[in-house]
Amino acid sequence: MSNPCIICVAITGSLPRKEDNPAVPITVAEQIESTQAAFEAGASIAHCHVRNDDQTPSSDPEKFGRLMEGLKQHCPGMIIQLSTGGRSGAGEARGGMLPLAPDMASLSVGSNNFPTRVYENPPQLVQWLADEMRTYAVKPEIEAFDLSHIHQAVALAEQGSITSPLYVQFVMGVKNSMPADKPTFDFYIETLKRLAPDAQWCGAGIGANQYVVNEWAIAAGGHTRTGLEDNVRLDRDTLAPSNAALVERTVALCEKYQRPVATWQQARDILGLKQSY
Repeated sequence: MSNPCIICVAITGSLPRKEDNPAVPITVAEQIESTQAAFEAGASIAHCHVRNDDQTPSSDPEKFGRLMEGLKQHCPGMIIQLSTGGRSGAGEARGGMLPLAPDMASLSVGSNNFPTRVYENPPQLVQWLADEMRTYAVKPEIEAFDLSHIHQAVALAEQGSITSPLYVQFVMGVKNSMPADKPTFDFYIETLKRLAPDAQWCGAGIGANQYVVNEWAIAAGGHTRTGLEDNVRLDRDTLAPSNAALVERTVALCEKYQRPVATWQQARDILGLKQSY
């Protein structure tokens, strides 16, 4: 079966701390080292957040710049995807790193509930982030926490706010948001294929749902995301020793379903990104 699977590794996120798993990389140096091991294990996209010294999330462009510089040096060719997520900043500060012109950046196109708060993505902020991404030639990764987000992404593409083909990530298993439900997952795929036949898609599961959604996505011919941002364990009783270990587990699923793991060159070709820095 010649359908390479792109593996994205979400290395840090905004929430996991050393107390949850000592392997969670916090400093820029730790993140570079952890990403390099994950890259060598088979990941071709690094989804990146940055942290302050006290482990709290940050949107500091200087920190993102140092991380990008290190990743380009130690993971040559890997796709760098920066987060514009709402836990690390408010308003336009969430896109303050976009002038660094990473390959990709996350873009949430609508609001939804999170475990203890509302994840606010008002239309004017979504439009501003989309405009900034177009200005700096950054490809959005649409983070779909709800079915409406797929429809909104298609509408933004139709009006020219984001470029096609779309890359949409189905995020499932966040408490109070979309659960990891197989019929819903299948309907997401059906809906996206109907509305945007040329789109590529990725599945991401949170916590114990990570492995489940990884398998669904790989079996269905899509791409998938793993990493310590979403899940700090291999199973109920075992902490994941590294981001690379979670990537290796995902590679094994690709082998199970006879899906070759996409190289960084193949991933760039699939996503329409330039081949070198």
